[in-house]
Amino acid sequence: MDAPIGIFDSGYGGLTVARAVLDQLPHESIAYLGDTARAPYGPRPIAETRQFALECLDRLVDHGVKILVIACNTASAAVLHDARERYDVPTVEVIRPAVRRAARATRNQRVGVISTKGTHTSRAYLDAFAAAPDLEVVSRACPRFVEFVESGITGGPELLAVAREYLDPLVARDIDTLVLGCTHYPLLTGVISYVMGEGVTLVSSAEETAKDVYRTLADLGALRPDHLPRPQHGFSTTGDPQEFRRLARRFLGPEVDEVFGNLAQAPAAVGAP
Repeated sequence: MDAPIGIFDSGYGGLTVARAVLDQLPHESIAYLGDTARAPYGPRPIAETRQFALECLDRLVDHGVKILVIACNTASAAVLHDARERYDVPTVEVIRPAVRRAARATRNQRVGVISTKGTHTSRAYLDAFAAAPDLEVVSRACPRFVEFVESGITGGPELLAVAREYLDPLVARDIDTLVLGCTHYPLLTGVISYVMGEGVTLVSSAEETAKDVYRTLADLGALRPDHLPRPQHGFSTTGDPQEFRRLARRFLGPEVDEVFGNLAQAPAAVGAP
């Protein structure tokens, strides 16, 4: 099926999901929409997050995508059930895939989750882990991690001090598996792994979500046929296209070329040859 994979995020973090999708499904086109004008979603009331997220998902569906990926933990917590009832295309989010992987990976039944304040307050991960009552799950909000990533800081003494403040309580609880419950956090894998220790398995919601996208499209027979020309990708933002392009290339790489301020201006996003 020659239609793009629609990926939505409140800003830039979802580009780690886009990167994982491109790596695992290199023949697929993607249409990415970042709501950077209203980011971050994390501190917002859940009703406001729901409104903004559905507006953006509506735009992607109108653009002709074949699957929706809610690449934002806060938005996933706010709108997943609404999205699955609202749209005819399948919807994949970032919370449940990571929870399933963590439940399989843990050896001592102690799992940690780090996320934004909004995701932490929503208890979305704790609710998802309720299906595995034998697990002890500890959730921590790590709001400053997003600031560091978007400033291009992935190391140094200040970040290490903040990481210890956030993560030492999880180390003290002897968790052996940690869910990176924000799509910015894979870019901080080095410092997070350093503080947590080599014995702790890090679960990336981005990687697990990409696997879910592949499974969903394969089950539906909707993977893009191999004989078609190389895929084309469209990137749009509700904010400043030039600023988005600068940060997006850091998150995703050279696939981010032109960035549009209006999704409808991005013909490449529909996967046309």
